[in-house]
Amino acid sequence: MDLDRKPSHDDDPVKHGLEEIENIKSLDQGNLQTELSGIESTAASKAAWLISIVVSIGGFLFGYDTGYISSVLVTIDKSLGHILSSSEQEMVTSLTSGGALVGAVGAGLTADRFGRRWPIWGACLLFVIGSVIQTCAYSVAQFAAGRFVVGLGVGGAAMIVPLYIGELAPAKYRGRMVAFNNMSVTFGQLVASSIGAGFAQVKGEGWRATVGIGAAPAILLAGLLLLCPESPRQLVSHGKLEAADAVLLRIYPTSTDEQRQAKITSIELSLQDSATMADESIWSTLKKVFTTPSTGRAVLTACVVMAISQLSGFNTLMYYASTLFSIVGFANSTAVGITVSGTNFVFSIVNLVLVDKFGRRKILMVTILGMSFCMIVTLVAFLHIPVNLDTLAVESSTIGWPAALVLASVILYVAFYSSGVATIAWIGTELIPLEVRAVGTMLNTVTCWGCNIIISSTYLSMMKTWTPSGTFGFYGAMCFLGWLFVAFFFPECKGMPLEAIREVFANGFGVGYSKKWQKEHKDDDKVETTMVIGH
Repeated sequence: MDLDRKPSHDDDPVKHGLEEIENIKSLDQGNLQTELSGIESTAASKAAWLISIVVSIGGFLFGYDTGYISSVLVTIDKSLGHILSSSEQEMVTSLTSGGALVGAVGAGLTADRFGRRWPIWGACLLFVIGSVIQTCAYSVAQFAAGRFVVGLGVGGAAMIVPLYIGELAPAKYRGRMVAFNNMSVTFGQLVASSIGAGFAQVKGEGWRATVGIGAAPAILLAGLLLLCPESPRQLVSHGKLEAADAVLLRIYPTSTDEQRQAKITSIELSLQDSATMADESIWSTLKKVFTTPSTGRAVLTACVVMAISQLSGFNTLMYYASTLFSIVGFANSTAVGITVSGTNFVFSIVNLVLVDKFGRRKILMVTILGMSFCMIVTLVAFLHIPVNLDTLAVESSTIGWPAALVLASVILYVAFYSSGVATIAWIGTELIPLEVRAVGTMLNTVTCWGCNIIISSTYLSMMKTWTPSGTFGFYGAMCFLGWLFVAFFFPECKGMPLEAIREVFANGFGVGYSKKWQKEHKDDDKVETTMVIGH
């Protein structure tokens, strides 16, 4: 079958059927897309999982380069010429988030024109350069520059990797595959915390080794990425139908020519009202997001959930865990800080197991409310801990139960966070229509790092001016507001083909529509989905 040539309506039954359907005014676009995605009922190969595992090294890099700063801040001492002040600590921490914001924009501007793989290669190069600059730093300015360069790589990887996985993954496994990338992020953070705690016991400047090790996974990813194909949706948008067919065959080795052609047709159908992504300018695509109500609602929903994941305060624990526990009074704060990374990793596995079984909405409803409760408990505990607001040093040698309560509530908070919104915020790219998915994902990632900058650059200042109780009370309020948004506006899209999700937001936020769709397709997961060996 010659897929470089678009068959005519006369010799292609699928196209002919579409022509007839388009003449029917009562067309149910969502059901049509579902029917055209019949390839989802065939067995998926190991290839999709192997590709996801490879590109998830980008998630590991994201986690590692944001995770080691916690231990570095308490061990760097005078390596950069002097003891870092609170404002300098906030600056070098938030610069990574600032770089990530710029990197996400850059990846978003290039993803549609150059594909999904080239921005990942660019991120790998930035990870290596940034790691080298930091490792060799002997001034705050040089270290800050390295943090910014690494941030560029973090932003690019954070934006492209979930998008790439989401476009390659079979619908049944999409949530778990994106969740695996997030698990890689948490694993990177755990490894960074563990290595940082280990080198904290080394005399001299062991923190440099912690930072420098981050270059190795980037080099590995750059090499393995040569084995990964381009996204079939990206290939179709560029008119490379034969290449798209080959990728689909690699992912669905038992599929027929007709099923793969129908899948390609469904992708083309999702683009029928717009120019191809290769030719459309970034500004016209952005205009589409803000002027098309259904598209705007989809992108807004994804961005709000991402904002919840950041404004809830988790990254203050990731960036300042060791600092927080030293404030509470723990002697070996870097070792105690590993409990945050460890809990984060373990419960990301819980999400990996549950996200496609129970769905995104139910998990968010339970976990975000749990996060709010934990922040309130932390607020209460800090009311009984005497902290000098000028130095953020504890003013008593015996803290007792309040310190234990802070540790317990923080660990439980991290468990709720990692098993819920931490991963689902990135799965949110599935909500965004194909013709604006790269730009929409860019906006989602910009939301992540924009909110991250706010949190990371204000945490220590908030602790001093609002008091620790006021700071954690604020995070608890943000969690509760996020819970209200999910309750009223977040639809359940588990198991839906990406091309069908657009109908969810056609008339509102689609909470009711998605419930109806899930009910009508509740038996779809009983189809044959055995993983095929050897592909």
